[in-house]
Amino acid sequence: MSTRSPDPAQERVLPGATPPAEPLDAGLYIVATPIGNLGDITLRSIDVLRRAALIACEDTRVTGKLLKAIGVDTRMQRYDDHAPAERRARLLERAQKEAVALVSDAGTPLVSDPGYRLVSEARGAGVAVTALPGPCAAIAGLTLSGLPTDRFLFAGFLPVKDKARREVLDEVGTAAATLIFYETGPRLAKSLAALADIWPGREVVVARELTKLHEEARGGTAQALAEHYSAHQPKGEIVLLVGPPKNEEQSFDTDALLREALGEMSASKAAGRVAKLTGLERQTLYARAVELRGE
Repeated sequence: MSTRSPDPAQERVLPGATPPAEPLDAGLYIVATPIGNLGDITLRSIDVLRRAALIACEDTRVTGKLLKAIGVDTRMQRYDDHAPAERRARLLERAQKEAVALVSDAGTPLVSDPGYRLVSEARGAGVAVTALPGPCAAIAGLTLSGLPTDRFLFAGFLPVKDKARREVLDEVGTAAATLIFYETGPRLAKSLAALADIWPGREVVVARELTKLHEEARGGTAQALAEHYSAHQPKGEIVLLVGPPKNEEQSFDTDALLREALGEMSASKAAGRVAKLTGLERQTLYARAVELRGE
């Protein structure tokens, strides 16, 4: 019978196998979770989720499936930004004494997901806050898109109503940066139509099914993409990216822009909208808007 000592490497316990003995330091731990591919969860995230005293999550059913897959049985409590202040206060009180992990249904908490109020109040109360980086649809979409990555602006979900959507696009449209939005399949057509109307020449990318089997990043003009997806209805959440304005876009037909805006609003508001879009002086545009209205 061999008396050789066991190989230490064979005795090493892989993360996710058995719970460690040492608890985590007290505080709030922001934990990113997979956006589609379970293999994207980090070893550190598994360790923190196992060792935390409590996991605050959007939906215990969704998070429960993740925990089961990675062999974690930590107690969960539902939490989102619409939760009553009393629940937030209880979570913060607990985080002062033991480890509380914060997760969203998928991706990085706080990035178009719950958590802002909790983290803001935790910092204000002196609670230790730790971020565990990981999956984020906005960043995954950006890196796939082929659009400039040196400067980008993330603007979350576009508004549902046409007027509000147009106002947001006018507000961010002059930024010399790649624009990143979140969108849903049923609303994609209207957003692409709005982009085609405002920025017909800009490159647009629709990134969908990120990290999954049928991952796609399709680029082109907004009009071309609108035609494609009208025939191939997408499902699920989507990352919609718009390239920065090109130099030739700096030549604007201000009269046409003002006339279009005057059909919907006052001269003052029309001047404000066109000023945001073009970068021109609002006072000059207002004077021209008054002239056009009097024609």
